[in-house]
Amino acid sequence: MLAAVAALALGVLTLPVWLTGPAVESAAEGTCKAEGPAKMDFTLKDMNDAEYRLADLKGKVVLVNFWASWCAPCLAEIPEFIKVREEYHDQGFEIVGISTDDTPQQLREFAAKYKTNYPLVQVTAEVEEAFGPVFGLPTSILVARDGSVCKRHFGPLSKEQLEKEIKPLL
Repeated sequence: MLAAVAALALGVLTLPVWLTGPAVESAAEGTCKAEGPAKMDFTLKDMNDAEYRLADLKGKVVLVNFWASWCAPCLAEIPEFIKVREEYHDQGFEIVGISTDDTPQQLREFAAKYKTNYPLVQVTAEVEEAFGPVFGLPTSILVARDGSVCKRHFGPLSKEQLEKEIKPLL
């Protein structure tokens, strides 16, 4: 019984390592083949209830971030995301914040309060399934310029960690 509990504890402690997938090891010409192509052919609604096409981001390095306004770890990483996007946007980096439960009005209020500089859109079952599984929030998926999924993160990302992963892709 003790051995089973110890094995379970070890599994839980190492779960984040298994879930985040391989690191961006080689990003020749802004590509990464860690998981294959990302599905980007979705049209979502933004905070103004206008259409936002993920496919329009092809050719950019993209961080797709699933989040919610009630999620404390999500709120902690948003100021870091704002800084990274500000610094690397001109080099072809974009972030898309996919809210899992906020209305357009709530997204507008959130964007104004936190001064987000990247698009906030509403989740659909199809996009969540395509990028999933989304076990918890925040969940972020890093997509290379060629549309390949490079890395998945379950939990908050720091500015330093994000920069380390996007620089080889830019």
